[in-house]
Amino acid sequence: MSIATVRAGSNIAFIKYWGVADETLNIPLSNSISMTLADAHTTTTVAWDETGALQTDIFVLDGVAQSPARSQRLTRHLDILRGLAGVMWRAWVTSRNNFPTASGIASSASGFAALTVAGCAALGLEMDPTRLSALARRSSGSASRSLFGGFVEWEKGSSDADSVAVPLYGPEHWDLRDLVAVVSGEEKKLSSAGGHLLAKSSPLLNGRITHVGGWLEEVRGAIAGRDIHRLGPVIELDALAMHSVMMTSSPSLLYWQPGTLEILQAVRRWRQGDGLAVYFTIDAGPNVHLICAAESAPEVETRLSALRSVERVIISRPGPGPQLLDEHLI
Repeated sequence: MSIATVRAGSNIAFIKYWGVADETLNIPLSNSISMTLADAHTTTTVAWDETGALQTDIFVLDGVAQSPARSQRLTRHLDILRGLAGVMWRAWVTSRNNFPTASGIASSASGFAALTVAGCAALGLEMDPTRLSALARRSSGSASRSLFGGFVEWEKGSSDADSVAVPLYGPEHWDLRDLVAVVSGEEKKLSSAGGHLLAKSSPLLNGRITHVGGWLEEVRGAIAGRDIHRLGPVIELDALAMHSVMMTSSPSLLYWQPGTLEILQAVRRWRQGDGLAVYFTIDAGPNVHLICAAESAPEVETRLSALRSVERVIISRPGPGPQLLDEHLI
C-alpha cells in the first residue's frame, strides 16, 4: 500500500463562513478569517490499496468503523483525489481527533485538511499548499484555511482555482489563546455542510453579508496591530450575526444550549465588571471559544472551570499548517 499520515490543526474563524454561492464547488458568499490551532487537531493515515483487494473505502474514526452512509462525504473526496491521480484504488483511512468530533470545534476543517494532504502524499501528487487548499475546500470550506498555519484568510473567489486560503501571519505573530468551553461533546444533528445550504432561506442573510466586508477589514487591522480590544467586539458581533442567520433559517437551526448562554453572560460580566480582556465566538455548535492574550489564559481557564455547564476546557495557541508524520495509525 501507498501510505502517508498527516496531522492538521483545526481553526477558529474570527469572521465566519456561512452559506455558499456555488454548492458544487463549495464557493462561499464572503471571505473569512481564522486562526489555525496547535492543540486541537486531527491525525489521519491514508493507505491506498494498489492490489485491488479492497472493494470499498474503509473509514475508521476515533477507533470506530464508519458505515458506508456515514462515509459518503469522505468517499466523494477520495474520488476527487483518485481522478487527479488517474487510479481506481480504494483506500483505508484512519483518523483520530484529540477533541470532540462534529460539535462545533471545526473537526471537518482539520479532518479534510489532513485527509487531503495525506491522500495526495500517498498518491505521489506533488501540490503546493494553495492547490491543496482548493482541494480541501471542495468537501469542507473551513478546511481550506487549515492548510496554512497562524492567521489565515479564505478569499471567496469565483472559481475552483481562486477560491483559496492565503496566509496573513505565521503562528508566531501573536500569542493569542483559544479556550474552548465544552458544554457538550455530542455530535450535532445537522452538520455544518447541511446548514450552509439553509442559509439563503434566512431573511437576515443579506444583512450579514452586507456588513462582512467592514468586519473583515477591522479584523485584518486588529491582527496586524495585535490589538485584542479591537479584535474582540467584531468577532463577537459576527458570531452573533451568523447564529441569527441560523436561527432564522427554514428549518431553524438552534445549536445553543443553556450552557452556551451561561458562558456568554459570564464573559461579558468578567469583561465589564472585572476588566478581563476576553471575548467569545461560536462556530456551528453549542461550545464557546474564548479568545484572549496568553497572559490572561490561566485566569480565564480558572473562571470557566468553575461554571456549572462547562464539562472541560481545551486550550490552544496558534499552530502550524499540516505536518507529515513518520508513525502511521494503521
